[in-house]
Amino acid sequence: MRFKDKKIGFALTGSHCTLDQAMQVIQKLVDEGADITPIISYSVDQMDTRFGKAEYWKSRLRTITGKEPLRTIPEVEPIGPNNLFDCLIIAPCTGNSLAKLANGITDTPVLMAAKAHLRNLKPLVIAISTNDGLGLNAKNLGLLSSIKHIYLVPYRQDDPIKKPNSLVAHMEMIPETVLKACEGRQIQPILVET
Repeated sequence: MRFKDKKIGFALTGSHCTLDQAMQVIQKLVDEGADITPIISYSVDQMDTRFGKAEYWKSRLRTITGKEPLRTIPEVEPIGPNNLFDCLIIAPCTGNSLAKLANGITDTPVLMAAKAHLRNLKPLVIAISTNDGLGLNAKNLGLLSSIKHIYLVPYRQDDPIKKPNSLVAHMEMIPETVLKACEGRQIQPILVET
């Protein structure tokens, strides 16, 4: 039980194609003893897509964690003052959320959760999933990778031929990344082949 007694916030943003992978990781963390609090972006909270309806994802989170997902800025703001988590994970983290986080914008529950958590100088783990990680968002990825207390899940190009700027994290490596981050270390290597 590697995560026994660990309190972990798990925040999901709107890369709907990777939500199922994130759910599998949440289940694994729970199975290994983690106390998971789910946090969802407005997109995950409200948007029905070809990958599933919003209510389906929220229902899965409730079933796996036994908790109602936090879905508003006022619900997540106490994360900081109450020092709620040992670690906060954003997975998947879209390019939009990545850019806002890098520029200090806190206009969603996930971004406010990150800001509130970071004030306690505890690890924030990011698992990117973006079509522009090697394009417009490359500078934001570089900036965040150099900030203390922010750790990246190893990632790769999603589809180098059809989507040459696209990056996606190896979601299955989230648990190992969290363990290293809780020791103040970045898991290596960060860039991995397909």
